[in-house]
Amino acid sequence: DQVLHIVPETSQQVQQLQLLCSTLLLDLWKPLLPEDIRAEEDLHVRVPARLVQEVKETLDQHLISYRVLIPNVQELVDHSMPREKSGHRQVREGYVYTQYHPMEEIYQWMTQIQKSNSELVTQHILGKTFENRTIYYLKISQPSNKPKKIIWMDCGIHAREWISPAFCQWFVKEILQNYNSDPKIRRFLQNLDLYVLPVLNIDGYIHSWKEDRLWRKNRSPYMNGACYGTDLNRNFNSSWGSIGVSFNCSSDVFCGSGPESEPETRAVAQFIGSKKNDIACYLTIHSYGQLILTPYGSTTKPPSNNEELMQVGNKAAVALKGKHGTSYKVGSTSSILYSNSGSSRDWAHMIGIPLSYTFELRDTGTHGFLLPPDQIQPTCEETM
Repeated sequence: DQVLHIVPETSQQVQQLQLLCSTLLLDLWKPLLPEDIRAEEDLHVRVPARLVQEVKETLDQHLISYRVLIPNVQELVDHSMPREKSGHRQVREGYVYTQYHPMEEIYQWMTQIQKSNSELVTQHILGKTFENRTIYYLKISQPSNKPKKIIWMDCGIHAREWISPAFCQWFVKEILQNYNSDPKIRRFLQNLDLYVLPVLNIDGYIHSWKEDRLWRKNRSPYMNGACYGTDLNRNFNSSWGSIGVSFNCSSDVFCGSGPESEPETRAVAQFIGSKKNDIACYLTIHSYGQLILTPYGSTTKPPSNNEELMQVGNKAAVALKGKHGTSYKVGSTSSILYSNSGSSRDWAHMIGIPLSYTFELRDTGTHGFLLPPDQIQPTCEETM
């Protein structure tokens, strides 16, 4: 398979591309829906090996210029899998944060991190996935009697975005490793509790390791198993089903049979809803694009605290650039990305959590969802 990068120049080319993507059912990486293809804007599309020739000929025919972004998708897929089966060596060397880990290792990591840091970390059950796996979050909290505000961070809502759970784990490690030596972290934890959910879409994540590296959704079957999976980030109860979704269950942005139709979505919504008055900030970590996205995705009307949202977002972007020079764009989803509805970020803001952001981590398309393991460390360092 190849990923092509195309910038359509005219509305005619846009129509040609929309038709091509819909008829051949090509895997759109950016944007996710044919109707969001726009003139003068980047289009990243994965073309199965058997169609590469045909697609390129069609593009040439219509004088649509393209370049090959990823010449061999499988090669990158192989590259992102850890080379040796990491079983026993992990125990001796400790956990390797600079490679991607399958779910069973992340489960073990959670147990381990809680045991070795029991004065600060507790492990809690959030709920169950469709395939009945337990979703855990970690609470990092300095013992105290005073009520503290919460910062929530979830990773891995989309299965193929492996850098996201890798960052959640890195984040927890950094906080705990530097807690004793860094007064900034101690001050931070005097006033705030951290809640970190390393992988929300556990069924999908396992599926992306075992069956299909580019799987995005959860694994609940629809139409008697004719198709699988709901995009959990289109399944929250915020303008659900209104824009940037599909009602076709084989689409990558299928929004489910109704708001919160999925157990994973319900688990988050019930928990966040119950704590909404204490949550100061809601962060959800995705890839790719190098973006800090503010509400809303479903309307271009800015939220009432937009100034504050942008100010905090821009500060974060400056800090991100400081480390390795990586540029992040800040803005509302509908203005700098594409419109979508039913996202957790919009929902969290809508129920009254003032600061709510989606981080789209590296890169901008060179590897897309298949970010090589040697970029885990720099990505995590700058995002930290």
